[in-house]
Amino acid sequence: MSDVQHIRLRRPEPAGPKPTQPARHTGILQDQLRRAARRPWNPSFSLAVRILLLMRVTGAMYSNIDDCDEVFNFWEPLHHLDHGYGFQTWEVSPQYAIRSWAYILLHIFPARISKLLLTGDKRAAFFAVRISLAIISVLAEAKFYRTVYDKINERVGRYLFFMLLFSAGMWNASAALLPSSFAMYMTTFAFSYALEPSSAQNSRRTLAATLLFATGAIVGWPFALALAIPFVLEELFVFSADRVAPEIQYSWMLNRWKRLFTAGFAAALIFIPVIAIDSIAYGKLAIVPWNIVKYNIFGGAERGPDLYGTSPWNFYLLNLVLNFNVLTPFAMLSLPSLGITYFVDRKRLGLIKPSADQSSPFVVLALRLAPFYLWTGILTSQAHKEERFMFPAYPLLCFNAAVTLYLMRGWLEQAFISVTKSPYRASQSTIFRTFTTSVVVTSAAISISRILALTFYYHSPMSVVFKFQVDELPRLLNDTGLLPVYPPGTPEEEIPRIDLSPVKDFNLTMCVGKEWYRFPGHYLVPTGVRVDFIKSEFNGLLPGHFGEGEFKEESDMLSAAWWSRPATRLVPAGLNDLNQEQPAFYASVESCDYILDLDFPSHPSSSALEPRYAADAKKWERVYCTPFLDASHSNLLTRTLWLPGEAWQGLNEFGDYCLLKNKDLVAKKEAIIRKRSN
Repeated sequence: MSDVQHIRLRRPEPAGPKPTQPARHTGILQDQLRRAARRPWNPSFSLAVRILLLMRVTGAMYSNIDDCDEVFNFWEPLHHLDHGYGFQTWEVSPQYAIRSWAYILLHIFPARISKLLLTGDKRAAFFAVRISLAIISVLAEAKFYRTVYDKINERVGRYLFFMLLFSAGMWNASAALLPSSFAMYMTTFAFSYALEPSSAQNSRRTLAATLLFATGAIVGWPFALALAIPFVLEELFVFSADRVAPEIQYSWMLNRWKRLFTAGFAAALIFIPVIAIDSIAYGKLAIVPWNIVKYNIFGGAERGPDLYGTSPWNFYLLNLVLNFNVLTPFAMLSLPSLGITYFVDRKRLGLIKPSADQSSPFVVLALRLAPFYLWTGILTSQAHKEERFMFPAYPLLCFNAAVTLYLMRGWLEQAFISVTKSPYRASQSTIFRTFTTSVVVTSAAISISRILALTFYYHSPMSVVFKFQVDELPRLLNDTGLLPVYPPGTPEEEIPRIDLSPVKDFNLTMCVGKEWYRFPGHYLVPTGVRVDFIKSEFNGLLPGHFGEGEFKEESDMLSAAWWSRPATRLVPAGLNDLNQEQPAFYASVESCDYILDLDFPSHPSSSALEPRYAADAKKWERVYCTPFLDASHSNLLTRTLWLPGEAWQGLNEFGDYCLLKNKDLVAKKEAIIRKRSN
């Protein structure tokens, strides 16, 4: 019958293999709540690069030059290579040779490229170099962040990304033309490999990290090699990702040592091009990394870095708080926090009790956190302290702070579970996210306020020389008929860039007195304007001009047909390593057409060597003045951070950072040029 139904029984078909899911936790730190939940948001490498570029290129365009060593020891030698003149310090004299021309030469390429594209505008070359440095920093930071994301923990990676992005310290360091910044880039790249677990199969980690650490030390700053000590100890003595039975420990250690020393030999080859370039530039054999170490450590009682000032033990602590605010105590607490986690949240690091043939994850993570402590301890023990010395450890400070923040979040989770007896309620709570977000956002807000303070309070030296180029010099040329006159109504796009080359006919001299240490460099002063120092109360050694003055001796000249700047091989008689003043390097005030000077009308001070030029209206005209913070008469909070509103800004006092013109001298030169052009 058609309406009869039949039941047939059949054996179930074997199920196919389930699709494999990627491991949820691949790093050393393990989330304990909502382990199957969606991963926290983290930008991809390409997105991280794009976001970081926005901040770092902005920093390259607007950040100040905070260290006179950056100008006189690096921007000025680079300018000499690029344009044939500039200031020379004793550090780049062949007699001492403690600055590497190989490092300086690396930056000639962006300068020359911008020169070709923008018809030789030196200002464009200056910013091209800074942007190229910012790009290198971005790549290093993005690589480091993604490695932390993969090898440590996703949340730690996210914290690290935002800490790096907004920190005032990274704003200052990322685009600085300093060997310590170069060491920071290389150290950050090196840690991107060193954070990977060391194992017998991972020889790439050893070679890459060793080469990068060595590059930062040899090309940049040799003392930065100290940051590699925990990496070396791990390579030589710690099992890390290997499981090593007692009977093969000797052969395992032998292979590890051979691998590291092979990588070290390969890294030592970096010395060859560096020594070759420096020797050609100085005209004699020059091993600059050794010269730096010899001067700073074995200089003796009469010479050495202490000649240039000493600071109390807490200098770096205060400086790090200034640049990283709340992140500094978090970074300092990273190792103690790891110890607390060992007792209250041990599952956070996976293995509860490792066996004898493997390493404890607590030991491995402690080695990752140790370099920041090591670096801070070494620098603090030195009497001579400068902000730039901390640059190589800046990304590591952010890493340590990010780890501490994550571990503290774990304590909160454990405390919540202990009180509520409900892991489910803990997984649904927003307390932990609120805690970590508040720390990151607070740090970012304070850092942005600090960056704005640096820009609004201390950017005047760069602003004034910019006005000199774009306003004052075109006015001179226009008043003397040296600029072409275009018909009224000519579209702006049809008017070519102003050619300032006729300025050389004026033989202008810009002078700097007590503000010598804020001079932003020849790259920001148009060609044809000479810069000289005038005597002030400062009685130390100021730089001279490359290739000028009496020479003590000539170096043993090495053949170098392609080295076009022989002045780098000459030893000026006045340069010395004892910080002894050289009067021959000063110009007379009467020879100055313009002066860069700072005046505080509310709290005036003057002396025979430092008169108030800006107040002498009879002789000096204020061409352009811009506010500059009088820090000694301003509120501690409002001078440290920029706070909007008249109430806050009323707690600050400002002086005038001015470009001053010698009325009579410039008028005479204008009359001569005008007469000649007619």
